[in-house]
Formats: sequence, structure tokens, C-alpha cells
Amino acid sequence: MIVRIMGEGQLDVADGHFAELNTLDDELLAELESGDEEGFRRTLGALLDAVRRLGAPLPDDALEPSELILPEEDASLDEVKEMLSDDGLIPG
Repeated sequence: MIVRIMGEGQLDVADGHFAELNTLDDELLAELESGDEEGFRRTLGALLDAVRRLGAPLPDDALEPSELILPEEDASLDEVKEMLSDDGLIPG
């Protein structure tokens, strides 16, 4: 799956890694709902780090459609809330 991290670029993440990413996404959703700013920052950073670690970067000139878009690391609680679906940032 092609994942875009806003402000950084795209990575190709194998479907087999989404269980790990969904665990972090569930934590992030709970922290957003409770207004836990510190937990939100920590978990958003962990989620983005996991995508960077597990994904293979696409070349800057690649024009692949992103199947998933994640916020940049310094996004606010409100900005991330606007990006959420019922499943969080990552569907499933």
C-alpha cells in the first residue's frame, strides 16, 4: 500500500505490516478522544516512525496515488481529528 506522510513523501508498506500500524492507530484514536496531548504526540511519532521503518521510500519523482495519507509529525490534535475516519487514520 502506498502511504504518504504529509510534508515528507511516499512509502510502499507491505500489507503484512498493517496489524502493527493499526495497534498504534487505535492508541492514537483513544488519545485524541481523551485529549491526551502528551500521549498523542508520543503515539503519532511512533506511528510515523513505524511507517518509515517498515516502508520502502518511493522516488521523489514517482507519481503513485496514495492509498493512505498520514499527518506530519507536528500536526495538531485538531488537524488530525479532521483527517480521521471511523477507523482512525488507518482503515481496518
